[in-house]
Amino acid sequence: MNTTAGTLICALGGLAGAVFALPFRGVKGWKYESYWFVYAVAGLVAFPMALALATTNDLFGVIGGADAKTLAACIGFGALWGVGGLTWGLMIRYLGIGLGLAIGCGLCSATGTLIPPIVTGRAGDLVKDTPAIVTLASVVVSLLGIVLVGLAGKLKEGELDEEAKKKAVAEFNFKKGMVVAVFSGIASAGMNFGLQSGEALQSAAAAAGTGSAWVGMPVLVVVLWGGFIVNGAWCLVENAKNKSYGDYASGKAANWIFAALAGVIWAMQFACQKIGEPAMGDMSYISFAVVMGSCVLFSSLLGVFLGEWKGTSGKTRGALVAGLVVLAASIGIAVAAKSL
Repeated sequence: MNTTAGTLICALGGLAGAVFALPFRGVKGWKYESYWFVYAVAGLVAFPMALALATTNDLFGVIGGADAKTLAACIGFGALWGVGGLTWGLMIRYLGIGLGLAIGCGLCSATGTLIPPIVTGRAGDLVKDTPAIVTLASVVVSLLGIVLVGLAGKLKEGELDEEAKKKAVAEFNFKKGMVVAVFSGIASAGMNFGLQSGEALQSAAAAAGTGSAWVGMPVLVVVLWGGFIVNGAWCLVENAKNKSYGDYASGKAANWIFAALAGVIWAMQFACQKIGEPAMGDMSYISFAVVMGSCVLFSSLLGVFLGEWKGTSGKTRGALVAGLVVLAASIGIAVAAKSL
């Protein structure tokens, strides 16, 4: 067990979550539902399955031998995430990568980290000893950092004229974006609920001789099936509604590549979470918070790089910097907690 290594692997997952949408910028001439469907096929089905097949002994035996309750929980919570995931792209569209992911990931982090131990009767684990209390404090600190980043976004809304906002984020709309972010952030916590509902699958994978770092891959595969059912169905309905099926046959190979790449990068964030969890031992319940917190940190830095904060005041940039510092500190606290 190596808590530091596990935490850093989860933080790399946050980096993947922060940058996954960048390839979408290379998609030209396709409707949203078309490139989102390709993203979903690659990120929710093809890549996780390929990774699991490469790392899990007897993958189909492990999944096929699972009880119906476990599979239903994983798929059901995955579908709940799928509902939130559908609006994740809209959130980025209206708020930009930096602010959008800060708000969405913040809500996702809080609900996804704190609720599972409570509903499973393990709330005492959150405060059972000094390392646990310090770990919980790191989650609270990360939420403070997210609030500061959100405050910076609100200040930005009041400072820039419409032309400046649209230049940084073409469809910037703070009110619409906040509504979408709140819904998306809370619903997307279903991802962690699903990932934490697959202990039986992990035990079966371990019993089949799978290495400890990879026992979570069958869980990821099943949870993402639920996500794909929702995302895939919505995209195909929208294709029919908008008569956009022709996008797939348009001969634009680059669109397929960029959309699929976005899906693979996205899937890496939760692959990293399940890889890092075994190394974190009994602190693994904060893995989701580390992924979400680092996603906000990296996405905010990316937003700065992309010019989403250009033209804002020193006060606004100060709030942003303070939020980033606090987020970085929260990850450091989580890493240090186990040594206490």
